[in-house]
Amino acid sequence: MSLFLDSFWRALAYCLHPRVLLLSLLPLVLMVLLWVFLGYYLWEHAINSVRATLESSSMMHVVWRWLDSLHLAGLKTVVAPLIVIFATTPVIVMLSMLTVAFTLTPALVSLVARRRFAQLERARGATFWRGLLWSLGSTLLALIGLIISVPLWLVPLVPVPPILVLPPLIWGWLSYRVLAFDALAEHASKEERREIFRRHRAPLLAMGWLTGCISGAPSLVWASGAMFAVYFVPLLPVAIWIYTVVFAFSSLWFTHYCLRALQLLRAQSAPAPIDGIADVSEKDISSIPTQHEPQGTTSLPAP
Repeated sequence: MSLFLDSFWRALAYCLHPRVLLLSLLPLVLMVLLWVFLGYYLWEHAINSVRATLESSSMMHVVWRWLDSLHLAGLKTVVAPLIVIFATTPVIVMLSMLTVAFTLTPALVSLVARRRFAQLERARGATFWRGLLWSLGSTLLALIGLIISVPLWLVPLVPVPPILVLPPLIWGWLSYRVLAFDALAEHASKEERREIFRRHRAPLLAMGWLTGCISGAPSLVWASGAMFAVYFVPLLPVAIWIYTVVFAFSSLWFTHYCLRALQLLRAQSAPAPIDGIADVSEKDISSIPTQHEPQGTTSLPAP
């Protein structure tokens, strides 16, 4: 638990580092360019398609009449945008995290290693391509999990509905898989990485779940764009930047935790000195002064 909390506070402090704040702008620029491009060409088409599907549904006609009876007919105009936003939010979260993983995490790992773990040997147990395949494979599994869990999101469950539990769990598992792997890729060997994953699986999953819950906060900013359409464009980069900062914090948290865990693992596996005698190098032995007296002679006092 001490390692869990210690790495948490260190990551929080590092988020205020000027270099971290500056680096967080790169994923923001890339994501904003991507989503402005997609939004310009696909936003209206997606909303119109969803609205046409809702209008053709007999079940939705019952919902519309119920809203009319409650004098909430105006909500019909925001249903389609909300559906599009809620459907694209998991994609935005995953793409934001992958963007941070490939553009920001290497720099953050280097920053933490240089400032705190300068003496930690780099075993280089994973290549760039192995890390890429690991991240893409984990993302694919998370997307499959999200798609399968969508029908359960609206099932009423006391006291917490599944929509508040399942997405953070899936995003947390993805964060654990990707960010912990990236934190150890440069410094740990393959065997050391597997051992750390085995020993620290529970706290790493807890870190992933907590960061998954935190990553849900920007969705409030993102979703509010549907209620106040005039503010949707300025809210878009704000929400993406918050996602970037959240995942930068997550990357720092996993980096501090994993590198410290690797340091402790190597300290435990290092051979202990025999009989309490420390190893002495050849240079140290040669520096010990010695006296050589020929046998069979006696030293005479100086005159």
